Amino acid sequence: MPSQRTTEQPTLLLQQFRPRSRLVTKETAVEHPRFPVIDAHNHLGELFGGGWEHRPLNELLPRLDEANVVEYVDLDGGWGEAILQQHLDHFKNGAPERFRIFGGVNWDAWAEQGDAFPDWAAGRLRVQAGWGAQGLKIWKPFGLSVRDHHGALVSIDDARLDPIWQTAGELGWPVLIHIADPVAFFDPLDETNERWEELHAHPDWQFPSPPHPSFDSLVNALARLVGRHPQTTFIGAHVGCYAENLGWVSALLHRCPNFYVDISARIGELGRQPYTARRFFLEHADRILFGTDMGPDPAWYRRYFRFLESDDEYFPYGLGDVPGQGRWNIYGLFLPPDVLEKVYFRNAQKALNPAG
Repeated sequence: MPSQRTTEQPTLLLQQFRPRSRLVTKETAVEHPRFPVIDAHNHLGELFGGGWEHRPLNELLPRLDEANVVEYVDLDGGWGEAILQQHLDHFKNGAPERFRIFGGVNWDAWAEQGDAFPDWAAGRLRVQAGWGAQGLKIWKPFGLSVRDHHGALVSIDDARLDPIWQTAGELGWPVLIHIADPVAFFDPLDETNERWEELHAHPDWQFPSPPHPSFDSLVNALARLVGRHPQTTFIGAHVGCYAENLGWVSALLHRCPNFYVDISARIGELGRQPYTARRFFLEHADRILFGTDMGPDPAWYRRYFRFLESDDEYFPYGLGDVPGQGRWNIYGLFLPPDVLEKVYFRNAQKALNPAG
């Protein structure tokens, strides 16, 4: 009787997996956008923007010119007033028509200021406006980890903070607010998590509940905040912080005319749902802002232009060999010219200048 042969299955680590698509599809090189661009969500500092505060403007401006970016919103003033002043001095004073620098709130001061903190923080916005800041950046520690002077976690819609949002509205400042990361960051880090590789590379990006608030509680608190302050313009970063559920974002846009969204760092999410995303862009053509969150990088700009303008199929949303957010590709939206003009430029003109 012949002996049975066993075939040992090969082992391949996920980090070694480099699938190569065999689809034959067209590739459209969109070197320049169809219209001038206002990049409404980006950075210039060390953490996310490439450290341009240490480099001359005559190196930065040609990069923006190459991508036809006529105005660039730098959100790094949200990290602190010293950084805000540095960026105002370097970028805003150097090229005032090309840059907008947003300010921020020093949440750490709550412990010292106590019950007076909301009015104190609102007063600092007026000081920052006097220096030349033109908007307010709120980042995800608000809602996830910011605590009051009693040590209690602060809800995004805490009514004590109304003076901050009211003051922003009075100053004509838009509030660009990022209060939640992708939904998978709040899920268990197991074999079902579509961002398993990303979260293992960046374990500090995971926010399981408990101990953190749930994703739903964060975005619903954001919706209540926006609805309670109709005189203040809010820009929901990263497609309203919920690019995985455009129906939810669409409903909030319908309810709150003071709400806009930007598309920064989310073409990976938008491009894998091209039919829904295209309908979303067409339905809310007046409320969507362009942004990349990738620094002043011409290669990233070209990838965004291709996504918005071409009907290319199944192409990478990132620039590296392995997608940074999840192992999928995207499809172009092939937006009509009138929508492109609004997304690239017109909507930002309106949202960034709510007072007039």
